[in-house]
Amino acid sequence: MPSVTLKSARTEERDPVAALDKLVAQLEGAEPKLITLYAPRSFDHVGLNKAARARFPRARLVGASTAGEIDREGIHQNSVLLGAVSGDFEVGLGLGKDLSASAVIAGDTAVTTAARELGARDDALGTKQYVALIIDDGFRYKKEEFLMGVMSRNQALVTVGGGAADYEQDPAKQSALVHIDGEVVTDAVATVLFKTDAPWAAFRAHWYHPTGRTLRLTKVDVLTNRAIEIDGKPAAERYAEILGGTVDDLEFGKPKGFGVMPTALKVGREYFIRAPWKPLPDGSILFANMLEEGVELELVRIGDPAGDTERFFQTEVPARVPNPSAAFLFHCSGRIWQASQMGVMESLSATFHKAPPCVGFNVYFETYCGFHINTTLTSLVFGATS
Repeated sequence: MPSVTLKSARTEERDPVAALDKLVAQLEGAEPKLITLYAPRSFDHVGLNKAARARFPRARLVGASTAGEIDREGIHQNSVLLGAVSGDFEVGLGLGKDLSASAVIAGDTAVTTAARELGARDDALGTKQYVALIIDDGFRYKKEEFLMGVMSRNQALVTVGGGAADYEQDPAKQSALVHIDGEVVTDAVATVLFKTDAPWAAFRAHWYHPTGRTLRLTKVDVLTNRAIEIDGKPAAERYAEILGGTVDDLEFGKPKGFGVMPTALKVGREYFIRAPWKPLPDGSILFANMLEEGVELELVRIGDPAGDTERFFQTEVPARVPNPSAAFLFHCSGRIWQASQMGVMESLSATFHKAPPCVGFNVYFETYCGFHINTTLTSLVFGATS
């Protein structure tokens, strides 16, 4: 019966060789086909990559710098997290470089290289046999552009991912790293393309609920992702009016800010969260994603962060994936900011006890099926046919 399985190991050891010794000691079984390697930006990624490849010479490798590492024990800080993936699948890897200068080409290169390794035709990529993980340098802010390149092969290709990240909060000092096999690079996007007959599903989970209210972006600056007017009024002033607070309250993560009632793009019956980021001195609002003038966005209200996340793991995942046995998680760092502000980090971390065997990290914005979203947990979950 087709299946995909995952085992994880974690250590706070910073020396690369010693870290791999401790990680390997926690694993058992045959050598995996694929390993994932996540660690803070401040760790020696080149050394970790070299040590991991020495220990798993026949396995393919994908990795990233993080803003927090996630397994079934919860959300961690300053650790190295390794995932060992085995089972009935083939995998192709691709890397697109020069993301800042040529994002569309980088996205196309990454997915084309991965597909070529599998001998997959473009028209086959939209079938149930194929699904892709995508990890990008989040601080390049190029998700919409590289996704154009990724999806140009086949608009039906299912993709899930997030941005490699950093614990550093100063934008001038932030940087991220992406691994593919023996390469450890910045300013790049990596694609991991799976071919399998095992059951799987892609998810995007969040803790927001519809309000039935909308707003319209009546004037935007598309080059800087700024909303200048909302509903015909200065953007920040109008949003503060909607929330019943002041402009100074709005920044994401504040108690009465955007994180309490963000905007979402409604696609069919689904809500793709596209939360505003922060108000600017000129009265506009900075968004993380591209904006379109005249578009109507839904207003959604925060629910129970821990309860909604636990419900996702206990109800939604097993409803769509039989015998879930391997989960790749991309957890928005914005969820960490919001949960910390609300004082629910401990309970949020505990919800991952309910997840299938998993590896993940806190990312710098997320991607899901060709969309750039935020404040979301995106995931790819594999299972086993009964």
